[in-house]
Amino acid sequence: MTGSQRREQLVRISRELFASKGFEGTSVEEIAARAKVSKPVVYEHFGGKEGIYAVVVDREVQTLLGMLTEQLSSGGHPKLIVERAALALLDYIEDNTDGFRILVRDSPVAQATGTFSSLIGDVASQVEHLLAEQFRLRRLDPAAAPMYAQMLVGLIALTGQWWLEARQPEKAEVAAHIVNLTWNGLAGLEKVPRLSRGAQSSTAQRRGDPVDDRGPGPQRPR
Repeated sequence: MTGSQRREQLVRISRELFASKGFEGTSVEEIAARAKVSKPVVYEHFGGKEGIYAVVVDREVQTLLGMLTEQLSSGGHPKLIVERAALALLDYIEDNTDGFRILVRDSPVAQATGTFSSLIGDVASQVEHLLAEQFRLRRLDPAAAPMYAQMLVGLIALTGQWWLEARQPEKAEVAAHIVNLTWNGLAGLEKVPRLSRGAQSSTAQRRGDPVDDRGPGPQRPR
């Protein structure tokens, strides 16, 4: 093998091992044994397990972020953009199952290479601009858009993690349910949302705090 071919082989083998065993459960010895090379070859190319893990994670981050960014910047009605983004994540999970398993794991080098949570933060910053515009159109406060962007992207991401194992129902149906909840929820947002008195009172009694007795905010007609 050439140097580049050997490097790609080591990345491919390591990706499979990290997906099945995690960072801690994978050793340089096992990577070398699978590749039928000596340990020094792995160190020569990557400097150790942390180095090869960083390469694997960075590639997965770039792949998924690229897929999501493409859909978020594709234009069209905001509901269609949300549909495309949800489906893009499920497409990635279906086609890159090992890669997604790696992304949702924690590791000691995650901070340097980009974790799933930081990736979600990058996506949320893009969604924020879309939501801010929709908030203005609906006469809602656009200053709340960053918080709602985190909620929306987090919901899709966690559903993706669940679907990684469940694989039922079909991804198109899952995406449709995600959009059903998120879009119909966005369409019916209250201008000044408040918790109900029952929810507040139980928490306040436990903490000894005063209760807001104004009741829930008015419901917008659908």
